[in-house]
Amino acid sequence: MAAPIEDYALLGDAKTAALVSRTGSIDWLCLPRFDSPACFAALVGESRHGRWLIAPAGEPRSVNRRYREGTLVLETEFETDAGAVRLVDTMLPSRSDSTVTLVRLVVGTRGRVPIRMDVGIRFGYGLHAPWLQERDGDLLAVSGPDALRLSAPVGVEITDATAVAECSVSAGQRVPFSLTWYPSHEPEPAHLDAEHGVRDSERWWREWAQRCSHEGPWREAVVRSLLTLKALTYDPTGGIIAAPTTSLSEAIGGRRNWDYRYCWLRDAAFTLSAFHDAGYTQEALAWRAWLLRAVAGEPEAIQIVYGPAGERELPEREADWLPGYAGSGPVRIGNAAAEQLQLDVYGEIADAQSMLALEAGLHPGQQQIMLRVLEFLESAWRQPDDGIWEVRGERRHFTHSKVMAWVAFDRAIKLATRAGLDAPVDRWRAVRAEIHAQVCDQGFNAGRNTFVQTYGSNALDASLLRIPRVGFLPATDARVLGTLDAIQNELAVGDGLILRYSPEARGDVDGLPGDEGAFLACSFWLADALALAGRTEQARRIVDKILTLGNDVGLLSEEYDPDRGRLTGNFPQALSHLALVNTALLLSNRSPNNGACAPHGVDCASTRPQTSRH
Repeated sequence: MAAPIEDYALLGDAKTAALVSRTGSIDWLCLPRFDSPACFAALVGESRHGRWLIAPAGEPRSVNRRYREGTLVLETEFETDAGAVRLVDTMLPSRSDSTVTLVRLVVGTRGRVPIRMDVGIRFGYGLHAPWLQERDGDLLAVSGPDALRLSAPVGVEITDATAVAECSVSAGQRVPFSLTWYPSHEPEPAHLDAEHGVRDSERWWREWAQRCSHEGPWREAVVRSLLTLKALTYDPTGGIIAAPTTSLSEAIGGRRNWDYRYCWLRDAAFTLSAFHDAGYTQEALAWRAWLLRAVAGEPEAIQIVYGPAGERELPEREADWLPGYAGSGPVRIGNAAAEQLQLDVYGEIADAQSMLALEAGLHPGQQQIMLRVLEFLESAWRQPDDGIWEVRGERRHFTHSKVMAWVAFDRAIKLATRAGLDAPVDRWRAVRAEIHAQVCDQGFNAGRNTFVQTYGSNALDASLLRIPRVGFLPATDARVLGTLDAIQNELAVGDGLILRYSPEARGDVDGLPGDEGAFLACSFWLADALALAGRTEQARRIVDKILTLGNDVGLLSEEYDPDRGRLTGNFPQALSHLALVNTALLLSNRSPNNGACAPHGVDCASTRPQTSRH
């Protein structure tokens, strides 16, 4: 059975990623891309579905690990009765060729420790055992288009398509292992020196981390989050995936299991803001270029999620041969959310794009795309949609979606005005005012003194915490403060931890069975709203609380189960880490969107209903 989610650390090369447990087992690896079929799938299955273990042969007395500062080079220290060894793990980033290489270096630090290596390569998410052969001291594994070469200075034995090796490592001794993927129809790549690979990887990541401009509170956590976000960026195109895993359930044993190895426009827009505000303009520009390519041809028909290179077809199916993480089935491959309508995405994109355009200049194709998108949105904003949480029930008029449609027009007006563009700004202003008035009338429940999840409902939704952050209303507005208090009173499941939406909306609104944990990004949004409302100390306490929920190497998943004290959901989760970065920057007065702006000339007070509509 796979380890607890918090027992995993991330290895990555900005093309794909691996998860390695505290026991030294790589239980998840997709090659050659994030969304490729896994060759190690024990994370959502069993060891027979593929893994790569390197660890002391006996049970260690203690295990401690850390990333080398400012890098994705992982060190795991094993203390045993016979001595101690250090396992150094990394993937080699920024390679221009088609290969992927993972290096594992065993370093003896005390005594003499027996080491066992066990590698079972199973392509196709655990389905296909490869053809294994030994050649010149290497182990070659071939299956269809995929080839893997394992190089190590120890002999291996092959049994049932699994390679096993044993050796003893003394103090001062260094035993390197490297695993290289390459297309099976291409020539075998040259061997790389494992020691040099570790040093090159360390240097590459450290140089990248040093570009971070944030010097305020929680700098270590911010840098670790930025490194994680960079690792989740598909470097060849600039696309940013939501997480490197699929089907890590939102509740242990539940069915809320989704494939997150794709590029959600919303998450990517948030990440663009985080990169930009932390000093990584190059990454922000790369994402803008990715977006322009992804929506080329039909920008008004934007999908909410694409493949890492902008692929549109992401058919969803179930891998019924895999039992799922901790028995949480089904394991899903692909994501049907690509077919959903989520109006908030247009606002998130407009917000990030306008900020970048005003500072870095307008891309030649950006104006045309903006005009066509807003032409579509002028009528589309009136439609019900599937909402930010991708509900699989019927479409509804989600208040947050309407707010973000307002943002799309608001940012377009700003950009067109400041850049002197030829655009129907007066018409956009009229639409912006209409949306604002409707949200304040139909999305606000005067009887409860709170904005609500959908028009005409009583349910709360944590996405409404973004209202002051995007400038729809000031944080000190009575309706915003009422929403803030209601969410803290009704959605809280711990000190600063909140649910995405009211429990009564589960099953009915989202169309899904079962429960879920506290959504970590929403908890950061709570801190944002509190800070903007002047409750800075409370906001800081929430950030400190959330940071204690991360694992020992600073990684966060999508959700947290306060009853079990466990991280849940896909891991590591970009949305959680980028929310951490954006909140830290806000609390450091670094974020350009400080939430203090007025609602751009629209007097919402005049549209506030005097009695409840519900």
